[in-house]
Amino acid sequence: MSSSRLRAGRCSIPGQTYVLTMVCHNRRRWFDDPDVSAIAMFGLKEMDERGYARSLAWVVMPDHLHWLLELKTKPLADIARRFKSSTALAINRARGRGGALWQAGYHDHAVRSDASLRRHAMYILGNPIRAGLSEQIGDYPYAWTLWPHDR
Repeated sequence: MSSSRLRAGRCSIPGQTYVLTMVCHNRRRWFDDPDVSAIAMFGLKEMDERGYARSLAWVVMPDHLHWLLELKTKPLADIARRFKSSTALAINRARGRGGALWQAGYHDHAVRSDASLRRHAMYILGNPIRAGLSEQIGDYPYAWTLWPHDR
């Protein structure tokens, strides 16, 4: 699907909560490397620190990531672009390489109800379990949520 088709109908509303999914170029498993995962996690935290978003949960999977965030000062497309650009530069520099790290575009879903935020967060944190990477929520080192969770 072309990136222009992905953008069709997309809107950014400050204060709205979204689930973003971003995928590595050609589904390459960059985030199997703990150092590369750390760069991605730093990038997510940086978006919060700059006031662009408020992260509620995220998980960095081997070849993609899911991010539950509340939109703050920047449009969704700007946040995705800034995150992907900064992490690609940092990862390429750390690995002594060039080229694409991320697939073009991203998938987003607006969360319609504040009551479902924690449920969305727990679903995101459950991704490593469903992928066979961990046995329970809280065990996977590349996941985080604002809410406490039962072990």
